[in-house]
Amino acid sequence: MSFRTIEGGVVTRHGVATLPHDRSTLLWSEDGPTPLFLDSIDRWVDAMVADEHGGGDGPDGLVEARVVAKASGVLCGRPVAERLLARHLSGCSAEWGASEGGPVEEGRTVLVLHGPANEILRIERTLLNLLGRLSGIASNTTQWAESAGSMCIAATRKTEWGLLDKWAIHIGGGLTHRLDRSDALMLKENDIAAEMGEGESELAAMRRMVSSVDMKQHAGFTVVEVRSVEQAVAAAAAWDASQRARGGDERVVLLLDNMGSEGASDAGTALSERGLRQRCVLEGSGGVSLDSLGDWAASGVDLVSSSALNRGVEPLDLSMLIGAGGD
Repeated sequence: MSFRTIEGGVVTRHGVATLPHDRSTLLWSEDGPTPLFLDSIDRWVDAMVADEHGGGDGPDGLVEARVVAKASGVLCGRPVAERLLARHLSGCSAEWGASEGGPVEEGRTVLVLHGPANEILRIERTLLNLLGRLSGIASNTTQWAESAGSMCIAATRKTEWGLLDKWAIHIGGGLTHRLDRSDALMLKENDIAAEMGEGESELAAMRRMVSSVDMKQHAGFTVVEVRSVEQAVAAAAAWDASQRARGGDERVVLLLDNMGSEGASDAGTALSERGLRQRCVLEGSGGVSLDSLGDWAASGVDLVSSSALNRGVEPLDLSMLIGAGGD
């Protein structure tokens, strides 16, 4: 996995342009966080601060507060923390000791705050919660990305902190996948079942629905959920026919749902035998675990997606140490 540093100290990936699952440009631009991402950050930050109900009383005076890593990992959440400080801790100055996406070691100071003690204490837990959770997700995703080798890994729509989770996965070396339901067209099992005509088979309905996709709007990122080799071939053949008719070369994403690595391998073989593999991005999903990444990579899929990247992940252990002084 290769990385580049962009404005603001953020480390991000490149070299994944062949997959539509990288939606990071919708979150970050050359000018920093996009309006979409800023809106999400502000809503999360403001809600967390509001839940503190003022944060209680605290001592007066200026202090220096250091946020220290108690374990090694990958730092994530710096743009979110900076937004928190700008909106709710304007009387303090901040000095960062690590870049977004950069490694941190146990005992390293990642942030130093100077300002009024009562203000710093008021946001202490919110700040640590944000940095700890997002850094935990980024660190976990990095472990998955390293284990996956050349195969890509992606998030799912199963998030707990919305776009913040997606951002942390991106920073850890994963793909964001769809940011919301409207971000890409997805034909799931229930969509096909709801559209089946009387007496129409599931395969026929799938072919019809894929053939009817508005290519001008959705050719760049369409996902079709399939649960068998037969469905994969049917969806790919319908997509291929549409692309040939319009002279297009975009690929359809076949979400191989709960087919396992062996089923995914069978699907890839069947598609190759019919000359359809180049029309598809194969995404393994369902039951994917860190230990199974080797099997998935050997199956020939382009990527796997799993909610295990961000759900149930242990936060990076951070603590705040406050001493006398300040500017």
